[in-house]
Amino acid sequence: MRTLNILLVEDDEVDVMNVQRSFKKNNISNPLYVAGNGVEALEMLRSGAVPGQNRLILLDINMPKMNGIEFLRALRADPALRTSPVVVLTTSNDDKDRMESFELNVAGYLLKPVTFNSFVELMLALNKYWMLVEMP
Repeated sequence: MRTLNILLVEDDEVDVMNVQRSFKKNNISNPLYVAGNGVEALEMLRSGAVPGQNRLILLDINMPKMNGIEFLRALRADPALRTSPVVVLTTSNDDKDRMESFELNVAGYLLKPVTFNSFVELMLALNKYWMLVEMP
């Protein structure tokens, strides 16, 4: 099975822990890299800290310094990064955020589950999906 390098762009430590615990509970062994905001995420991507092969970005919308929409604009404007697949994982149920995200070519827009068990199920479904699709 291919390794999927996952960059989680998330400022909430509890949500980071939920993703990490969900991976462990589901035996998802893909490397998980964490950036606390969009600026940090771009630095990690541009420096090669996150391998470019088989990469997926899980992105929160509401973050300090550079929010998810600003990050997506910068990502799509960068010729070396613009094809990176991004799935938004957020609490924002705002139609404006959803529309802007899809206009910036996200692969999906998922609302963060309230319960940990739902979080585990969501991460499992996402992992299965990405193992089935051809990565660029």
